[in-house]
Amino acid sequence: MPGPVPRLAAQAVLTPPSAASLFLVVVAGESREDALTVRDVVADLESLLKAVGFRELSGSLSCVVGIGSEFWDRVSPATKPALLHRFLPLSGPVHSAPSTPGDVLFHIKAARADLCFELGRLLVAALGPAATVVDEVSGFRYFDARDLLGFVDGTENPTDADAEEAALIGDEDPDFRGGSYVIVQKYLHDMSAWTSLSVTEQERVIGRTKLENVELDEDAQPSNSHVTLNTIVDDDGVEHDILRDNMPFGSLAAGEFGTYFIGYARNPGITELMLRRMFLGEPPGNYDRILDFSTAVTGTLFFVPSREVLESLADQSENAEAPSDVTGETEQPNTYDLSLNIGGLKGVSQ
Repeated sequence: MPGPVPRLAAQAVLTPPSAASLFLVVVAGESREDALTVRDVVADLESLLKAVGFRELSGSLSCVVGIGSEFWDRVSPATKPALLHRFLPLSGPVHSAPSTPGDVLFHIKAARADLCFELGRLLVAALGPAATVVDEVSGFRYFDARDLLGFVDGTENPTDADAEEAALIGDEDPDFRGGSYVIVQKYLHDMSAWTSLSVTEQERVIGRTKLENVELDEDAQPSNSHVTLNTIVDDDGVEHDILRDNMPFGSLAAGEFGTYFIGYARNPGITELMLRRMFLGEPPGNYDRILDFSTAVTGTLFFVPSREVLESLADQSENAEAPSDVTGETEQPNTYDLSLNIGGLKGVSQ
């Protein structure tokens, strides 16, 4: 497999977890002018980022932009990332993962919520009537990086060179080297049902101890735990990771408690296989028990271009642009046989 990708080529995918975040998913209007406006705002993101970030240099403000498959066809039809496609909905024996609309994702992070809000405000103002915000989630750090279920989230995230290897595209798609694929899902928790479980039973659902954050011993690890079904190993015994940047969110007035899942990967098939195992089961029917308490209400896949590719979108030739009524692919690619030197993927049985 190709080596790590230089960070300078990538957007801020590899920045460490933050204290605050804002996730904005927008859909562009149907006209050609709408598409061009959104494209130009996306391509000029760096100027808005500097306008806010320079006012508080210690705020660690960053923003990652992802572009959905159908919108990519509208603004850059001449060439396309090899594995970019719409999010594939999943319908399991008990639980389902929906596919929901999204042309552009803005993943904003900072040490303070006001910085996230200000950048989001400027982005929405710049988009104007050319785009509609279809999902907005403000995330926050919850004590020692725990989700609202009370467990530490993201413990197994790769770091340093391993994070680059997991999240950033290399020579397998040279025109888009330094990019990434990101899948987002919003999960809502049934806290009454969850808190009715004993701590021991909660630990069996997650696959880790609640207080110490230690993975359960192999002989005590249920086959339907979250840990088991999210562990992906190829035929050569190599484990394949994604880079998560999940954040808790909630509304006391609405009685809403949730986790915003966001997973970056150089190969979206890794994330998709995790989701298949969660919702369909491994073996079939042995689904992730966390889904009895957490319901997925959104699901979208985006491509995160390198900085160079992102900025070049505004330079696209007028003659190269597709008509405004482009509706996307007529077929979905096979994201499980990707010939990216990762071998046959399978799950760990425990």
